[in-house]
Amino acid sequence: MTTSTARPDEAKEYVLRMAKENDVRFIRLWFTDILGSLKGFAITVAELETALEKGMGFDGSSIEGFARIDESDMVAMPEPTTFRILPWRPRQNAVARMFCDVLTPAGVPFEGDPRYVLKRNLERAAKLGYTFYVGPELEFFYFKTPNSTEPLDQGGYFDLTPLDMATDLRRETVLTVEEMGIPVEYSHHEVATSQHEIDLRYTDALTMADTVMTYRLVVKEVAQRHGVYASFMPKPVAGINGSGMHVHQSLFKNRRNAFFDAEDPWKLSKVAKSYIGGLLRHAPEITAVTNQWVNSYKRLIPGYEAPVYISWASVNRSDLIRVPAYRQGKEESVRIEYRAPDPACNPYLAFSVMLAAGLEGIEKGYEPPSPVEENVYEMSEEQRQARGIGTLPGSLIEAVSLAEQSDVVRKALGEHVFASFIRNKKIEWDRYRSAVTDYELKRYLPIL
Repeated sequence: MTTSTARPDEAKEYVLRMAKENDVRFIRLWFTDILGSLKGFAITVAELETALEKGMGFDGSSIEGFARIDESDMVAMPEPTTFRILPWRPRQNAVARMFCDVLTPAGVPFEGDPRYVLKRNLERAAKLGYTFYVGPELEFFYFKTPNSTEPLDQGGYFDLTPLDMATDLRRETVLTVEEMGIPVEYSHHEVATSQHEIDLRYTDALTMADTVMTYRLVVKEVAQRHGVYASFMPKPVAGINGSGMHVHQSLFKNRRNAFFDAEDPWKLSKVAKSYIGGLLRHAPEITAVTNQWVNSYKRLIPGYEAPVYISWASVNRSDLIRVPAYRQGKEESVRIEYRAPDPACNPYLAFSVMLAAGLEGIEKGYEPPSPVEENVYEMSEEQRQARGIGTLPGSLIEAVSLAEQSDVVRKALGEHVFASFIRNKKIEWDRYRSAVTDYELKRYLPIL
C-alpha cells in the first residue's frame, strides 16, 4: 500500500508502522509562511499518534502573515500522505517529515495558510471538472560561500564537466530527492556559470508545491554538507542569466488532457487557448506573487532569456508563454509553459494565482492574441505597440500596485493573505528604497 492511495485511517496506520519499522524518533511538522519560508517544529515519536488524530498546537503570532498576537493559537494538522524519512539524517533515531495544514483552535482551516489558499483554488478548478497539473523547472546557483558569488564551475548550457564538484552535488541531490519519492526528469548545467537545473516530473499542483519546498531544502542541505552554498536568488550575479522557475501547466478532465485538440494546428483546445488568454491578460497583476522580491526584477530585463513582454508562441523562447512542441501520440504531454516565475516564490501562492488567471480566461471565454513567432526583443517599440504586446512590471512596487488593484489576485489569495502579502511587499520596497547600495557608494561617493 502507498500512502497516496490510502484511506485516512489506513494512511495513519501506515505512518505509525513506517515510523516503528524505520526507528523514527523525531518527526518534523512543516508548513510555510506567506513568503514561502519553510517553518515547522519537531515532535517525538511518542506524540505521533496524537498529532495524526488531533494535530499539534503552536503559536502563530511570530509567523509572517499568520495570526495577530491576540489570536495566536494555531494547530498544525499533519497530512499523513506526506510522511517521508529524511535521507540526510542518521538512520538510527531517524527523522521524518510531514507537511501540515494549519487550522484554528476550532478545527477549521486557517485562511492565512498558503497551503489552504492553493487548496481553495484547486477546489474551484475541481468544480469545473479539472485537475491542475504542473511541472516546474527550478534553476539555482552553487557558490563557494553564502557571503560571495564565487562560482564552483565555469560550465555553460548542457556542458559536461567531469570531476567537477557541482556535477557531483547535482547527482547527489537527484538521488536524495528520489529517495524521498520525488521523481526527477532531467538534471543539467544551465546557461550561466555555476548555474544548474533539476526538473521535476509533473504532478498535481498541491503535491508539487510540497515537492518544491522539499526540493529547495534538499538542494541546500546537500550543498551545505559539502561546505558550499546553493542559492535560489533570482539574480545573484549581474551581467549573466538569472534563475527562473518555468512552470509547465495543464488541466485534465476525466483523466484526459483538456488542453489537447488533435484538429488544432498547435494541438491546443479552446480550453487551453482561453487559459492562455487568461494568463496573458492578468500576467501583470500576478507578477508580484510569481516574482515577489526586489531582486526578482533584476532578472526580468531584456537580454538574459527572462520574459519581459507579454506574448505567446508555439516554440519561441523569447515569449512569456511557450507551447512546447507536440510529439505524436503524446496527447497527455500537451501543455503551456509560463516563463516569468522565479524559484524564490512561494509555490502555493504562485500556483494559485496562475491557475486563477487561467480559469478566469476559461470562465469568461478569453481569446488569446495571435502568437508571436518572431523575436520580441528585436522588435521596435512601435512594432510591439502595433501588435498589442504589453510588458511585465519593471519593479516590485509597480507589480505590487497592479496586484493591489486586482480582483483576480484578491480572490485567489483570499482577504487575509492578500492584505498580509501586499503589506509585507510595501515594507520591503520602502526598506530597499531607503537603503544606500554599494553601487551608489562606488559611483557617487568619489565624485559628489
